[in-house]
Amino acid sequence: MLKSLTLLALGASILAPAAFAQDLPDLEGRTISVVTENAYPPLQFVDPATGEAIGWEYDAIAEIASRLNAVIEIENTSWDAMIPAVAEDQYDIGMTGITIREDRAEVIDFSDPYMRSEMFMLVRADEDRFTDATSFAAIEDGLVGAQPGTTPFYVAVYDVLDGDESNPRIKLFETFGAGVQALRAGDVDVVLTDGTAGNGYVDANPDVFKLVGEPLGSEDFGFIFPLGSDLVAPVNAAIAAMQADGTIDALNNKWFLDYKLGG
Repeated sequence: MLKSLTLLALGASILAPAAFAQDLPDLEGRTISVVTENAYPPLQFVDPATGEAIGWEYDAIAEIASRLNAVIEIENTSWDAMIPAVAEDQYDIGMTGITIREDRAEVIDFSDPYMRSEMFMLVRADEDRFTDATSFAAIEDGLVGAQPGTTPFYVAVYDVLDGDESNPRIKLFETFGAGVQALRAGDVDVVLTDGTAGNGYVDANPDVFKLVGEPLGSEDFGFIFPLGSDLVAPVNAAIAAMQADGTIDALNNKWFLDYKLGG
């Protein structure tokens, strides 16, 4: 299960969890503003049954705050506004499965990676015209849905199609979820997604979606901060402690296995 998801290696540490806890900084109840999009299951999304915002990143940031003695205030914004808003110091931390990239690091700071995922092609379950990126590119009227400015958009442009960011075969959507709905409706033929989200949609809708082709590369996810933020080091320390004591393993099981198996 989840063969496309390559989580960070979380080997056993020679240091006991208690040692990490003693070494973590104490933020003395500091309030930290965290912004997210709530559009990227299972990392963060609104539960349709309850209306509650939940997900892997919500649990992770709550655990980080607890370990650092901080208080989290969650706010929401769109993807295209998130990096500029954090860069302008409107929020302390941003989270929405953000790929760590050198160009982005010119305007924001990243945490250490908390997850690694490979990119795949999400298609309708009955798709039989193509089986990989090469055969899709050969279909002249094949359409790919993407959210502008995201890793899937750039992979579609440069790894699947012809390198033209204005290629009419790319249909743009404001959210990743909107692109998936367009795929379901037949308005586009493929959506590029990391294995995390892709497997979530396939597991929840096996008669509607499937993943095809080989991985189109891998990406590391990290939290983002304004440049020079004094929160980067404490958050990195908390991530390291959570990797060492099995907390991230538990979150992975909860959101990528147990949650999907439970519906």
